[in-house]
This record gives sequence, structure tokens and C-alpha cells, in this order.
Amino acid sequence: MRRAIVYSMLATAVCPPAGCASKPGANPTGPAKVRPAAVAGTFYPADPTQLRSMIDQLLSRAQPPKIEGELIGLISPHAGYVYSGGVAAHGYALLRGMKYERVVVISPSHIDFFNFSAVYDGDAYETPLGQIPVDKEFAQQLAAADRSIRLSDRGHRVAAGQAEHALEVQLPFLQVTLGQFRLVPIVMGDQRYELCRALGVALAKTIGNSKTLIVASSDLSHYHPYAQATSLDQKTLRAIQEWDYLSLSRNFEAQVWEACGGGPIIAAMIAAERLGAKQAILAKYANSGDVTGDKSRVVGYGSVALVKPARRAQAVEPAFELSEDEQKTLLEIARKSVETAVKEHRLYECPAPTSERLLQERGAFVTLKKHGQLRGCIGYVAPLKPLYLTVRDVAALAATRDPRFQPVKPDELPLLEYEISVLSPLRRVLSINEVQVGRDGLVVRKGDAEGLLLPQVPVEQGWDRETFLRETCIKAGLHPEAWKEPSTDIFRFTAFVFTERGPQRFLTVKRPPSD
Repeated sequence: MRRAIVYSMLATAVCPPAGCASKPGANPTGPAKVRPAAVAGTFYPADPTQLRSMIDQLLSRAQPPKIEGELIGLISPHAGYVYSGGVAAHGYALLRGMKYERVVVISPSHIDFFNFSAVYDGDAYETPLGQIPVDKEFAQQLAAADRSIRLSDRGHRVAAGQAEHALEVQLPFLQVTLGQFRLVPIVMGDQRYELCRALGVALAKTIGNSKTLIVASSDLSHYHPYAQATSLDQKTLRAIQEWDYLSLSRNFEAQVWEACGGGPIIAAMIAAERLGAKQAILAKYANSGDVTGDKSRVVGYGSVALVKPARRAQAVEPAFELSEDEQKTLLEIARKSVETAVKEHRLYECPAPTSERLLQERGAFVTLKKHGQLRGCIGYVAPLKPLYLTVRDVAALAATRDPRFQPVKPDELPLLEYEISVLSPLRRVLSINEVQVGRDGLVVRKGDAEGLLLPQVPVEQGWDRETFLRETCIKAGLHPEAWKEPSTDIFRFTAFVFTERGPQRFLTVKRPPSD
């Protein structure tokens, strides 16, 4: 995610068409600085009549989902219209009849790398449908909000026959559906989580109560066979729909999941969340194989609406449970993994189970105890691997790599007790009153510092909510009161926890109390 990604489904054009419809206001300091339409004629038609006709046809065929609430943002693909235009139209069709005073479009940088988010420092962006004025006052306020955001034409400029397409291709759809609006064009030259957070927080503060739409420009997986691409993309879309942008960031940086505009997606979700959005509604998914029929190497496209729900609507977090057989399978995997790691110093070669739930990517921890005392505990917070492989991996790590303990010895193996905690998606805590001891685990993150405590820990220790928060900060290496600071994010999660006790391996399941 830190390198520039060179990609286009079509060749990049170098020259814009002449004769555009509208001009921005006069610039008292000199000629207007206008970013020309650089990919017209390749990614979309250069002729304005043909372009408008094409978008109208795409919108007429779209069947957008019903939205109950306020549309705060969109995630939209950015390939050539013949490939991704149909998917994009399902999201943009939601804008028909709506009015926004400005639109913030956040794009990745495919052809240039720089370590900040560049807000265009010019006067307008141009397409065959005319020029869109940049909201320069908003842009200046945004750039002043954080040092990782700058007024710049990096990522925007057309040079040496190259130009960023990902922002530009969103604009004709916006011009057709919204008509007049002011534009805030942003290209992210670096998509690390801290830069995404900085941009998202700054956007939310600068937008305030104004009527502003946020658009994140991103395609999904690139150049995999059809079935593999669909599987990868569904994992990404599920995390978006679960609003778990911290896990999205981890998976993108680890290159487990793919989205060339992962940073814009995360920044848009962070901003939208702080503006009241809680729901991510999938409008449409498809890939290039659905268009061309060539399913050997495809690119995935998703259109998602970020929605502030109607007051009467309450977000429901689905419960996760495992059957007794599934629990026994995971406990057996954990035990064999520890025994293999301790006795043979290698990773257990675990056969794949048939259970669909055990094949889902989920975070999990394995806790080892001896005579009731902690002997090791390690886990994956993010859903990096299928659940059965996560349990296998972290069980071995808990026995051999927990820095608090010496590695488990062979003569200790019969004495070990196993506890597995399967984690729900992470959701940022919007109010401390949301945190419930006995139900929630916590992740505290500030900068690069991060700490996690499982839901069972405060119960076992007899902590109240504030003690739980302080202890999680201490676990992160932070000051105990860091949870009160605006620069600290707190995420909560639930866990399905089960144990194996005694020689008969009797199972007991700890269920979090209901609200």
C-alpha cells in the first residue's frame, strides 16, 4: 500500500478535448489553474454528447438499493466505463434528485508516490461536460487541519503523457447526477492507516453540518481468476459492511486483501462515521469478467453507500456462535498445534475442515493455562486467515513466542488448559457509555501504539469500565488516561469464548451477556 500502483484497464490519453462548456470564476492573481480532462477518449467518451448519453443509459439500467437515512458517502470503482461504469451507476443513481453544495473525491495515486494527501491547489477540474470549480476555501481549511494534508498538485498534474485517472473518472457521473457543485479533489500519495485517520478526522471537522458528499475511488482485486477474485472481493466488502476499517487497513497493508484505493475507502469511512454514518450498504458488485466474458484475469468493482441511518433504525450486530463439533475441532487443532510446535519445532500441517464457519476469516486468540494460571496468550486481532488456520498459528505462538513466558516444555503439555476466543469485527467506540464489562473486549490505538484486552479479562479481575479502559491503555504502553485524548481511538469487540477442561475434554461456553 506504500508504493505507487500502476494500473489502467485502458491506455491513458495525453490530451484533453477542446472546447468545454463552462469556466470557473476569474482569478485575480492570474490565469486560472485548471486540471484538464486527461483520460477522456480512453476511460470514457471524449465527446460530451456521447458521454452524457452513455452515463444516462448506465443510470437508467441501474437498480440501486433502498436507502433509509442520509447518504454521507459512496465507494465507487474507477476503471474504464465499459468495464466498471455499470457498477458505479448503481451508486450514483442514488444521487438523482439530490443536492450537495460540495463533493469531496478521494483517490489513490497510481503513478506517483508522495507521503501526504494532496488537495488540489488549482481552480477547477475539467471534463468534456465542463469545468467544476474547486472549493478553495474548504481546501485551505482542510490542509490547515493536519500536516499530512497539503495543498499541492502532486497526483493531480498531467506530465510526460501520464495522469491519474482514478479521481477524474468519478466527475462526469457527478456532473450528470448533481449538476452544479463545488469540488474538493484529494489524491492520497501514501495510504498508511495514520494518514487515512488524519484525513478522515480532518474531513469530518471541516465538513461539519454542511451538505457534503464524500466519494472514495477504488477498484478491488486485480488480475486473479474469476473465482479467486470474487472470493477476495467478498471478504473486503464484508469488512466494509461490518464497518471494520481497522481490519481493512491491516489486511490491505499485509496484501491479504486487495483494493488499490484502500486508503480512500478507510479515510471516507472514518469521516463518514464521525458525521453519523453507521451503515455500509452494497449497491452492486461485479468484475471485468462479467463484462468481457474473459474470466482468466479479472478486476473487481464494488459500489457501496455509506449511510447515516434514520433515527428509528438501529444497527444490529449479528451474533457469532460455533456448534459443539466446531468447538471440538478448533480445540483439537489448538492442542495438536501446540504439541507439534513444542515437540517437533514445526507448524502443524492441519487438514482443512468442511465447516463453512471455520473457513471464514476471523480474528482469534488462544489462551494457555497451567493449574489455572496464565501460561501464554497470543492472537490475531484482524481476520487475516481462515479461522482454523488462525487458531493453529496463534496456539503455536502462545506456547513458544509469548514474550512474558519461557517456551512451553514437553513435560508441561499434559497440564495445559486451552481457551479459544473468536473475535467479532472491530467497531470504534463513539461513546464510552457503549462499553459493557462482560460483553466487550477493547483495542486502544494511538499512533503506532496499540493494546488489546479480551472481554473475559475485566470480569476475571473485577474491574469496572474505567479501570478496564485504563488497563487497556497500559497494555498499549500508553498513559493510563490516554483513552480520554482525542488522538486515541478505542475499538470494541465481542468474543465467542470456549474452553476444554479435564481429561474428558468437557466443553463449557462463556456467552457474553445480552444488552
